[in-house]
Amino acid sequence: MACDDQSNSKNNFHQTMVVLVPLPAQGHLNQLLHLSRLILSHNIPVHYVCTAKHNLQAKLRVQGWNPNSISNIHFHDLKVPPFASPTPNPNAETKFPSQLTPLFVATTHLREPVAALIQSLSSTARKVIVIYDSLMTHVVQDVQHISNTENYVFQSTCAFTTSMYYLDKMGKPPQESSVFIPEVPSLEGCFTTEIFDFVTTQVEKISFNHDGNIYNTTRAIEGPYLDLIDRMIVGKKNWALGPFNPLTIEKENSKERHYSLKWLDKQELDSVIYVSFGTTTALTEEQIKEIAIGLEQSMQKFIWVIRDADKGDIFDEDGVRRHELPNGYEERVEGFGLVVRDWAPQLDILNHPSTGGFMSHCGWNSCIETITMGVPVAAWPMHSDQPRNSVFITHVLKIGFAVRDWAQRNELVTAPNVEKAVRRLMETNEGAEMRQRAMNLKDDVLRSKDESGVSSVEINSFIAHITK
Repeated sequence: MACDDQSNSKNNFHQTMVVLVPLPAQGHLNQLLHLSRLILSHNIPVHYVCTAKHNLQAKLRVQGWNPNSISNIHFHDLKVPPFASPTPNPNAETKFPSQLTPLFVATTHLREPVAALIQSLSSTARKVIVIYDSLMTHVVQDVQHISNTENYVFQSTCAFTTSMYYLDKMGKPPQESSVFIPEVPSLEGCFTTEIFDFVTTQVEKISFNHDGNIYNTTRAIEGPYLDLIDRMIVGKKNWALGPFNPLTIEKENSKERHYSLKWLDKQELDSVIYVSFGTTTALTEEQIKEIAIGLEQSMQKFIWVIRDADKGDIFDEDGVRRHELPNGYEERVEGFGLVVRDWAPQLDILNHPSTGGFMSHCGWNSCIETITMGVPVAAWPMHSDQPRNSVFITHVLKIGFAVRDWAQRNELVTAPNVEKAVRRLMETNEGAEMRQRAMNLKDDVLRSKDESGVSSVEINSFIAHITK
């Protein structure tokens, strides 16, 4: 096990330490790294535990704050056996990133080193708080036998989608519930059989007593659904400690700013739609061509991030696709369209005043980021929790609309439909109203982080709870 030099401070006795155990996929790594910084700001030592490659991935891709501000987080680089890192399959029947499955299976080998690390830390602290991704339950199961630990499950999606999962299992909501329960798509097409079995094992078969659940959300936007979960799952405290991502973005040195931000500086207020389908979406070449033509024909300004989906090892470049665009495309759209093929600073782009819309897969990171930056959404979910997250965005918060129904997920979205969605979000009164609602939500979230706001009260309550 390798650990950074900061870990020498382990020799000092601490009242409370916090250990975070993320699932090694970008949407999970990122949320717990943001949470690490939030906890660290309360002067509590934080240990972030994953493989060396995935710790590096998390650090390289962090956004919204100075990377040097994580120098006090103790990163523990644990080893797993070699695992296959296949290239994504854009033609797979289910869009779930099955190329990550070998990695997820390999992480089960972290069980012994994680237990040993936490056992070691427990001898130098009065209390060790373990916050683990719900899909890493297998890895942390031995922690229950260490007497001075408390264990909290991090739910990597929103309270709305989690509450819908519980409703699926338990039936109707409690009688007294006045919570709005929209119709949500079934889980059909959301997961491969293999990963569904893995998830079921983690969430249901390996169960031990944990001390509560943590969500990257705020009661300012999800209070009713957190209350619903409280009523359905009695005896477990649910903590809404988010949004984890920074709400005000630290300005980088102008020389280091990404070229997309310099391009945005030249555009008008709310004039650009940002198009990105996250780190795990593999689109077919046919679908990419339709998106390209649709964006071009919309005549709306756009930034389009077009990268291949992550492999289990993002540093392995073998077989990574460079998407072919129609002949002369980038020259034709120059001036009103920008194609980004590298890692894009999404938080900074969403925060930029020129950005007025987001065509998104509705992964929870992207949802919470677009809410906190006040940007409306053309929702195009691909897999996992995304179809239900998109219902939350479109039917509950009403800050977006669906590009297509989930029932039509296997059909090609044609260029005219892409054009129509872009124009609807960027040109119409309906889009303007959604933008205003999104800005109002942003204000609500900012207020929730004020000293007496609901999010500040919640995080302070949690810190007091774990340090008592």
